[in-house]
Amino acid sequence: MLARLNAQTVRRNAAVVGQARRAISVQSLLHGSPEAKQEGDVQIQQHSRLVARGKYVHGFEVHKVKPSAVKEYKKAAEAYYTAIKEDPDLHVKLTGSWEAVVGEQDTFYHILEYENYSGYDKTTQKIKKSEHLNTYNKLIPYLRGRSQQLCQEFAFFPTIPPRTEGGIFELRTYQLHPGTLLQWEHTWRKGIEARRKFVEPVGAWFSQVGRLHQVHHMWQYPDLQTRKETREKAWQLDGWSETVSKTAEFSMLMDAIILEPLPFSMLK
Repeated sequence: MLARLNAQTVRRNAAVVGQARRAISVQSLLHGSPEAKQEGDVQIQQHSRLVARGKYVHGFEVHKVKPSAVKEYKKAAEAYYTAIKEDPDLHVKLTGSWEAVVGEQDTFYHILEYENYSGYDKTTQKIKKSEHLNTYNKLIPYLRGRSQQLCQEFAFFPTIPPRTEGGIFELRTYQLHPGTLLQWEHTWRKGIEARRKFVEPVGAWFSQVGRLHQVHHMWQYPDLQTRKETREKAWQLDGWSETVSKTAEFSMLMDAIILEPLPFSMLK
C-alpha cells in the first residue's frame, strides 16, 4: 500500500511539473524568453513610444495586383492607407508600404500597427462603418489575390520608428517546423549581434493569426551591392555561420523579397 501511495505521489508531482513547464513555454512563446525580453526592453526605451513590447500587434496585408492595373492600384492604395493613418479615431498606424521588385512580381506589402488586439477589433469595426470601407473597396477590382496575417514583435527586435533613408528593403520570411519557434528565437538572438555590427534591423515578427509558424524580419540597405557586402562581412564574424546553420534546421521554406517603398510609406 505504501509503495502504491508513493507511486501516485510521484505521478502527481510529475504532472504538476509538466504543467508548469508548459505554462512557461507558452509564456515564452508569446512574450519572448526572459533574456530576449530584458534585451528588448532596453532597446524599446531608446526607440519611439510608437513601439512597445507586448503593446502592439502588426498586421501584414499582402496584395497581389493584376499586372495591367498596377498604376491604378498604387493610386487607390495611397488614398486608402493615407486616409486611415491620418484618422485620429482609428487605433492604427502605418508602419510601411512596399512593392516587391525581386520576388513575386506585382505584389505589395503593407504593415499596419494596431494597439494590440483590442485596437485591431476597434479599428476594423470603425472602418466597416465609415467612408474608409468605400475607399478600400476601390482597391478590389485591381487585385488578383490578397492575404492578411497578424504578428507580434520579438522582444529583442523592436520595429524602428518612421524614417527616410532611401534605398531598398529586404523582407525575409521563414516557414518553421511546428514547435520550433522558441529554439529559432534563442539561436537567432544569440547570433544576430554579428549582423548588427554592420546594419540595424528594421524589425522582426512572428505570426499569431493567419499562416502560423512563420517568422519575418526586415532590413534596409542603400542598394543590392551594399546588401551583398554587408552579408559577406557578417559571415566573417564568429557566431553568424553557426546561427544560419542552426536556424535553417528549424525552417521548411525561406524567402528573401526585395522591396521598394511606396511614396506614402512611413519607412522609406
